Amino acid sequence: MTAHDDGKRQKMNTVAVGSFPGPASARLSSQLSDPHSGLRAVTQCTGSAVVVQVGGDIDASNATIWQRLVSRSAAIAIAPGPFVIDVREIDFMGSCAYAVLAQEAVRCRRRGVSLRLVSSQPIVARTIAACGLRRLIPLYTTVETALSPPSGG
Repeated sequence: MTAHDDGKRQKMNTVAVGSFPGPASARLSSQLSDPHSGLRAVTQCTGSAVVVQVGGDIDASNATIWQRLVSRSAAIAIAPGPFVIDVREIDFMGSCAYAVLAQEAVRCRRRGVSLRLVSSQPIVARTIAACGLRRLIPLYTTVETALSPPSGG
C-alpha cells in the first residue's frame, strides 16, 4: 500500500499492534490475535498519518478491545496527518463501534488530527448519517482518498 506525500510515493510501514507503549500492550496484542475475539487489525504509519485496517466483527463482546485499538492507534498520529480507519473488511459494526469512533474523532480534533473512516458499505454511510456524525467522521471509499489533503485546504 502506498501513500502520496508531496508527489512522492512512500511505502507504508507496518506497526505490530503489540508494539504500542504502555503496560496493556501485550494484552491488546494477544486479544486481537485470539481467533475468538472476532476482530483483526493491522496498523500502518506513513509520515504523520496512521492507517488501521480492520476486519471481522465489532460488537459488545470486543468493544473494550476496539476502544483500546482505536485510542492507541490514534495516539500515534501526528498533526496534521490524518488518522484513517479502514473498515472495508468489517462484517459487522455494532453501535458501540460508532460511539468509540465519535469519541476518538473529538479527541483527534483537539490535537489537530482528522479521523477519517474508509468504507464502501452503504450501511456504514447510513448509520453515520442517521447518528448525525457526517461532519465529525468523514467517510471515504478508499484509503488513498482518505490520505489525500481535504479539497479546498
